[in-house]
Amino acid sequence: MGRASATKPLNPLDTQKLISDESAAAQQLRAGFKWLRFEHDLEREFRREYTRNQLPQIRRHLYLAALLVVVFGALNGLVLGPGAHTSLYVVQFGLLFPIIAGAIFVAHHPNARKLYPRVAPVLAPVMGLLVIAVELKAAQTGVQIVFASVLLTSVYLYFLIGLLFYESLRANAVILCAYVGFGIVGGLPESHMIYNSLVLLLGNIVGATVAYSLEMEIRTHFLEQRMLQETAARDGLTGIYNRRRFDEHMETVWQHAQRDGVILALLLVDIDFFKRFNDRHGHQAGDECLKAIAAALARAARRPLDFVARYGGEEFAVILYDPSRQYLQEIAARIHTNIAALGIPHGDSSVAPSVTVSAGIAYVAPTLERSTQGFVQLADEALYQAKADGRNRSVVSEAAYESLETGSFRANRKAAG
Repeated sequence: MGRASATKPLNPLDTQKLISDESAAAQQLRAGFKWLRFEHDLEREFRREYTRNQLPQIRRHLYLAALLVVVFGALNGLVLGPGAHTSLYVVQFGLLFPIIAGAIFVAHHPNARKLYPRVAPVLAPVMGLLVIAVELKAAQTGVQIVFASVLLTSVYLYFLIGLLFYESLRANAVILCAYVGFGIVGGLPESHMIYNSLVLLLGNIVGATVAYSLEMEIRTHFLEQRMLQETAARDGLTGIYNRRRFDEHMETVWQHAQRDGVILALLLVDIDFFKRFNDRHGHQAGDECLKAIAAALARAARRPLDFVARYGGEEFAVILYDPSRQYLQEIAARIHTNIAALGIPHGDSSVAPSVTVSAGIAYVAPTLERSTQGFVQLADEALYQAKADGRNRSVVSEAAYESLETGSFRANRKAAG
């Protein structure tokens, strides 16, 4: 490696910009979402969380809808008077009620978080069409007050069964068009049909306006909560993830790797002779050094599933999900190149005139016989070996580690300095 001091050091402000740019929620909030749509991964997370939060209320509202079908069925019988209204009851209790019952079943299914968002946008317009069929059949007998059930259905689709804005808007558009079309074909009195259609249109305008504003608030709150969570998970000095978030992410990604049968890599990166650096250049310079190193690591590991955290003190950790050997080598080389390019002078290093790092890398396939503690221990052993071999290098270990005693290598490495 050439002298790193020949290159321009990284501005500490660039460090914070780099870290903040990693937050998808912050980017989305800045960019806005007037069309009520996030970028792909964030949208998927929002919809999953939205459904999870709404399911308890959705179930209650669906039970209420089933009760309303029964009540309106009884009221229709009273309003329409005696006579044969078999077709009405067939639609209400033979078609509409079973569909609502089916929606209730899906909402209670163990996999409801995935199933309900797929089923509801399909069932919603069908339910609306059946309500229109009931109303038009009643209207043909000269009874118009049943139209209230259509308006109530519109409210339900906008606010009460967990549809997002565009899903509810599409369902209500289908209902409005169907009402006008079926009314013309069914020979309803022109004055009644025009009046009811205008009322339904105005109801949709009001409902859509409120539903849009409500979803905008929900999405904004989601992004703000994500940003708060991101802030809590970040190291206060460097801006990358902290140790607590590392531990949480490690457990999660370990289970996913076991399930998917893929490789995990862990890089423990330690700044060489950092205590000497602090003693020689001062703690303020040490803090700026840590910030710059964090940014260099974040620039090196930029895949969506790459994870960079401050492990503690002058030590950092990088988790790579399903990396190829070539990618692992590229990351290790990139880390050393990026840090050399910082050109941070180190007046008391016996390795180089500028700050360098040593890295220990564990590269394994998680199994039930292995543990995250052993995984970290394996990377710790490789890091100790990198320091013993002269520092400013990376060492990869793929050995079995069931018999390792957690903590032993860390003690040896600390003794090595």
